[in-house]
Amino acid sequence: MKIKTLLFSLLSIMALGLSAQNNVAEEVAWVVGDEPIFKSDIEEQYQQVLYERAPIDGNPYCVIPERMALEKLFLHQAKIDTVEIPNSTVMQSVDSRINYLIANLGSREKVEEYFRKSMTDLRNQLIDVVRDQYTVQEVQRKITKNIKATPADVRRYFNTIPQDSLPMIPQQVEVKIITINPVIPQQEIDDVKARLREYSEKVNNGESEFSTLAILYSEDGSSTYGGEVGFRSRAELLPEYATAAFNLNDTKRVSKIVETEAGYHIIQLIEKRGDRINTRHILLRPKIAQKDLDDAKLKLDTLRTDILAKKNDLTFEQAALYVSQDKDSKNNNGVMLNVKTHSNMFEMADLPSEIGKIVADMQVGEISKPFVMINRATNRQQVAMVKLSKRVDSHRADFADDYQVLKELYEDHKREEMLNKWIEEKQKSTYVYIEEGWRNCEFKYKWLNNNLSNKQ
Repeated sequence: MKIKTLLFSLLSIMALGLSAQNNVAEEVAWVVGDEPIFKSDIEEQYQQVLYERAPIDGNPYCVIPERMALEKLFLHQAKIDTVEIPNSTVMQSVDSRINYLIANLGSREKVEEYFRKSMTDLRNQLIDVVRDQYTVQEVQRKITKNIKATPADVRRYFNTIPQDSLPMIPQQVEVKIITINPVIPQQEIDDVKARLREYSEKVNNGESEFSTLAILYSEDGSSTYGGEVGFRSRAELLPEYATAAFNLNDTKRVSKIVETEAGYHIIQLIEKRGDRINTRHILLRPKIAQKDLDDAKLKLDTLRTDILAKKNDLTFEQAALYVSQDKDSKNNNGVMLNVKTHSNMFEMADLPSEIGKIVADMQVGEISKPFVMINRATNRQQVAMVKLSKRVDSHRADFADDYQVLKELYEDHKREEMLNKWIEEKQKSTYVYIEEGWRNCEFKYKWLNNNLSNKQ
């Protein structure tokens, strides 16, 4: 079981803003240890649930305070165990949420207007919220860290599940891919660099604001926000971009032209904060002419013909190694990796849309004709062909074929058991008081039967 901390999602932050605009009397509903849960806290969480349209199994005025009480149990244990969450982890998460809000509301000023708080106050509030979330997760991890599943454990668990209760495994496929990037004429690259140098001179000479030029000309999604990408660590930026950005010190100057796999950039520093940096940039991508796409498709079509004819015993897998420019798959016989599950198998919805449409009508072992697709990492056009190497139809989970899924189910089951047991023991040593009017509930845990509970 994973106890959900209700202010974890970004929507919950927005709900926090909605509820902050209400004035609810500070009446105590529960006390857990020495921590009160105010009626206003519960109302705030309820507004969030309504905003998210999240389902609640039961009376919200019973379910919500119980969730909050459980969180306080874990936070109390964190104090005992001296659990500390690194500031860098907290700040990374806070920055991510702030950047998301700016992106969705349009600007820092609009975020402040919406929440009726300065950015500093909002950030400080989120720091506390996020720190509590990570703290609860860390306590739960420590409680359940010794769970280990052997094949025998998983089989015994599998045998206890009624056949009609086994999870349905959606259709999955294994796909191999070969990609090549069309050749871009040097003149096109030179033209892009000339435009970027022109923008740099305008900014450095004080003729134009960098953000204005980004809005007008940048080909990155951040153009809507004046090219601002938000606070990022080195690991969150493309290597070449990170090197150039972290070498900047003057917020009024512009970097030299930086080439990355996404295209060509010029960068302006906004602010450095420890090991994180906020920058804005202008991205231009050299245009790929239809002739260059056609040439790339012809090259792959010829390769496909040779593979089908087994010319020189050539296989798709060998061609992937020597021809493909897909760095993630070429050394793995062309097999695509599902970054979501870290496996070779994809549900159809998880495949890039261009590949999914083609694979849907393919037979196992078939090789597609070349097609144009967008590289998700670079947002640039490339030419690809794929081979459907395996398809597993939708089915009830089977021990032999779906061991990993069943192992995760077993581990989740054991975590729930272990956390439930811990909660029951923790309740026995924790003072709990529930006000009249908040007790008439069917709680999941035995709060009212605790010897320390509800004593004035």
